[in-house]
Amino acid sequence: MRINLETDYAVRIVQCLANAGTRLDAGAISAKTGVTQRFALKILRKLAGAELVKSYKGVGGGYELNHAPEQITLRQVIEVVEGPIVLSRCQQSDYVCDHPEDCACYFHQLFNEVAQELADRFDQVNFAPKTYGGQHKG
Repeated sequence: MRINLETDYAVRIVQCLANAGTRLDAGAISAKTGVTQRFALKILRKLAGAELVKSYKGVGGGYELNHAPEQITLRQVIEVVEGPIVLSRCQQSDYVCDHPEDCACYFHQLFNEVAQELADRFDQVNFAPKTYGGQHKG
């Protein structure tokens, strides 16, 4: 599994909003994260659609988290962009396996277990501002 660039940026954007603790416009988010404004807006639409971020229009508009940072998990953000965490196509509900049962089922089960462990680990990580050695790290 490899996190794509859009997912990496989505994580940065949510962390930026968590650290800010206030509403930011797309320009400020872009400047703070290094994500182009156009790409940031695309990602923010997805995050708003998933109700992780609130969007405000007009003068004084912008974006802010829809939940407390500690209530938003890394898994939620990843799945907004990537979809469910899967390691193999055989884990997708619409996939029809044409391998003999004695050949593929072991790996199918193994992939399911590993994907679930990964998803569970991502569920343990949230966006509450972290401190290391007394210094805030964003």
